Amino acid sequence: MTIRRIVPNLQVDSEKQLETSRDFYGLLGFEEVMSMGWVTTMASPANPTAQISFFTEERTAPVVPDLSVEVEDVDAVYAQVLASGAEVVREIRDEEWGVRRFFVRDPNGRVVNVLTHHPK
Repeated sequence: MTIRRIVPNLQVDSEKQLETSRDFYGLLGFEEVMSMGWVTTMASPANPTAQISFFTEERTAPVVPDLSVEVEDVDAVYAQVLASGAEVVREIRDEEWGVRRFFVRDPNGRVVNVLTHHPK
C-alpha cells in the first residue's frame, strides 16, 4: 500500500480566518495550491507534498476531517478498513473535484479523510 502524502486539516471559524491563515503560512514559504472557498490548501514549492489545509466547513461530509491521507488505491484501503470494523464516518464516493474518498475514525477519535486523485 503506497501513501502519497499526509495533510493536516485545520478548521477555521470564517473565510476571514481562512485568509489570515493563508497569509501567515505564506510567510513560512507555503503557496496556495487549491482554493474552493470553503477549503484552501497550501504547499511548499520545494516539496509539493508538504501541505496544510484550512476548512471553514466540509461541504460533502458530516465533519471536517483532522487529516487527509492520499493513497494509491483508496478502494483497497476502504476494503481493509471495513474488514477491520473501524468506524466509517462517511462512505466512499467520488467528488466533483476529482478525488475518490471516505472518512474513518482512528482509535484516538480523529477523523481521517482517505483519498486518491482520479487519473487525468
